[in-house]
Amino acid sequence: MSRIGKAPIALTGGVTVTVSADNVVTVKGPKGELQQAVDRDIIIEQEEGNLLVKRPSDQKRHKALHGLYRSLINNMVVGVTTGYKIEQELVGVGYRATNQGNTLDLVLGFSHHYVFQLPSEIKVTTTAEKGKNPTIILESNDKQLIGQVAAKIRSLRAPEPYKGKGIKFVGEVLRRKAGKSASKK
Repeated sequence: MSRIGKAPIALTGGVTVTVSADNVVTVKGPKGELQQAVDRDIIIEQEEGNLLVKRPSDQKRHKALHGLYRSLINNMVVGVTTGYKIEQELVGVGYRATNQGNTLDLVLGFSHHYVFQLPSEIKVTTTAEKGKNPTIILESNDKQLIGQVAAKIRSLRAPEPYKGKGIKFVGEVLRRKAGKSASKK
């Protein structure tokens, strides 16, 4: 049996889970509400403050979906209780980030600005302290959505391996290359 799939999901901190007749799981908590459609073969049960995800058989398809849906539902429970936060920093001379509400304005060394409209579920803040790289902080209760938006922002100017310029996650270690060596005479 799947080690991930058979682990129970603890429902703490005022989280309520409802499963509709068409297998749509709704999780409500202090930070909002999330929904996820679950395959009709997967069984979801609530027991003593825990949520259990079960599969009907040992078919390869059921085994694959078992751990997947357990992880997705667990991510929803964590999202509505504590939420998710991703920090990115802009490394490079003249790179700047500002925001007006959910509109992110990026200056990344190109001849134009990138204006990025974020979904309403994501809260964005930008910081620019003297002597430090500008930082973009994304917060949301939806792990999939915040990860997708962070990847899209990073793809605008991915870090290059020689000087490390670009948009990188805070704490990320980049693999650096040596570059050209000086010619000998």
